[in-house]
Amino acid sequence: MLHDAFAYLLVAAISFLVAATIQADGPLRQTEWLLIAFWNAALLLQIAMGWGVISLPSVDPWYWDRFRGWAENPNQVALNCAVFTPLSLRLALLSKGFGRIAGLFSFLLTFIVGRMTKSDTFLIAMVAVLALFLVLRLRTWLTSPEHRFGLRFAMAAFIIIAAVPLTLSLTPYAVATADDVESLAINLTKDHGGDATKRTASLRLQLWTDALYRGLESGSLGLGPGPHLEKPFVTNRQALPKPFEAHSTLLDIFTQGGLLAVIAVCGLLAGTFVLVLRAGFDALAALIAALSIFSISHFILRQPIVWFALALCLILGSAPVPSPHARTGR
Repeated sequence: MLHDAFAYLLVAAISFLVAATIQADGPLRQTEWLLIAFWNAALLLQIAMGWGVISLPSVDPWYWDRFRGWAENPNQVALNCAVFTPLSLRLALLSKGFGRIAGLFSFLLTFIVGRMTKSDTFLIAMVAVLALFLVLRLRTWLTSPEHRFGLRFAMAAFIIIAAVPLTLSLTPYAVATADDVESLAINLTKDHGGDATKRTASLRLQLWTDALYRGLESGSLGLGPGPHLEKPFVTNRQALPKPFEAHSTLLDIFTQGGLLAVIAVCGLLAGTFVLVLRAGFDALAALIAALSIFSISHFILRQPIVWFALALCLILGSAPVPSPHARTGR
């Protein structure tokens, strides 16, 4: 309970300071680049530790065959990668020359490290984010006055026109190769769809069911900060902490703050997504989508990087008149 209470105070302080001191122009851009620079430097050091180039006492960068770097578990690294991947893509689109190269390097490095964590949620989030980003870019090229009747407009129009006949022509092939695609998707998971993946899914389902019942027992008012579930019935049950968490943002918030807290979190994510979407920031809309996907199977509200990302999106989405240069990164 104390851990959650202090964590919420910390992320609230970070969000207030970011929103109060940073404006949607030069200072914010400098902050983003500094954050990306320190992030890449830290990733390179952690990768060097993982491959035995350097070592630190009492630091093990691997959790079995999953990369965790300096974090306690690989999922924390995967969440950070889910934030920095679209953020790096945004800076790459906004920049030219060396800045674009640096942004693309950060994008690729972060994506690779995210896959090294073997987080299934990260894989799902990145597939969804990249698909959403491509759709939003086509929308931007078709609707933006800057690209009207230009090469990008023509390319987007051609893709839209060709999408229907191309889909119809590829449907028989897709049906014939459905089993191969399913096999490929299973092989990309951390246990190739084996017993570990099935045990994880079963455990999550049990925890989510218990959390739902626990929240309803409180009258949908919540029980306050902290975990509120009993230990699940799994192997090596005594090694698990007590009480336990649902490992789902909405369900953990439901047990802590009740239905009003769930509405507040959903409203914040949905409102921020609509705000950056209306402002035309495609990469930031993809960032909010990644956070939403991670919130399904992880409790993300304790992480300061999540609230920095939300504050960043709210500041940029609320800017009354974006600069002409910022439009190129939308």
